[in-house]
Amino acid sequence: MNKSIIVALDFASKNEVFQFLNLFGQEKLFVKVGMEIFYQEGPAIVHEIKERGHDIFLDLKLHDIPNTVKRAMTGLAKLGCDLVNVHAAGGREMMEAAIEGLDAGTRVGAKRPNCIAVTQLTSTSEEQMRNEQLIQVPLIESVLHYAELTKKAGLDGVVCSSHEAGKIRDSLGAHFLTVTPGIRLQDDAVGDQKRVATPEFARKAGVSAIVVGRSITRSENPQASYQKFIQSWESVSQ
Repeated sequence: MNKSIIVALDFASKNEVFQFLNLFGQEKLFVKVGMEIFYQEGPAIVHEIKERGHDIFLDLKLHDIPNTVKRAMTGLAKLGCDLVNVHAAGGREMMEAAIEGLDAGTRVGAKRPNCIAVTQLTSTSEEQMRNEQLIQVPLIESVLHYAELTKKAGLDGVVCSSHEAGKIRDSLGAHFLTVTPGIRLQDDAVGDQKRVATPEFARKAGVSAIVVGRSITRSENPQASYQKFIQSWESVSQ
């Protein structure tokens, strides 16, 4: 991935999306198109954003039987996104089917989208995981298990929190992508996230890319906030 800051376009309408993107003029961003806007506007929103030259993480977290996921990914590959995802809890066969679908839907000569798998949502605490998912191992073990399964299935990386990224990197290598939401500046509100971190913490942990939403999109000056995240990220040397 060429950029390490992914801006979550968690807006309710196309107008809001482009009002936000227009603030950045000719600057090309890496943006996340999630369920909220995709289900409102459909594939057209992806095409319009790509036409403006932005990279796109299409965050739909597919989780279904293997054949359904394969067919869905065949269609999503045709949108020209740069990054897509599934839930690792769907299992190895489902994840392998996702890659088959992406390969089938990617036009000849083009690179298929990177595909990553959600391990445990950053809104999930260890207590929730134990009581609601009935997973009794420590949360870090659950995340590492899903990450290992994801790599065996041939995917490019995982969605995890910054707190697990270092161990995933140590276990599975620096080329295995770790994309982390739940990123806040030191004084930002946590909101509904549980396992949060600053950009500096994420960079030190070896995270590949961070996803930032409200701290940029809901700020009084989104451009200035975006630059703060870049500066915070780049303040940590590699």
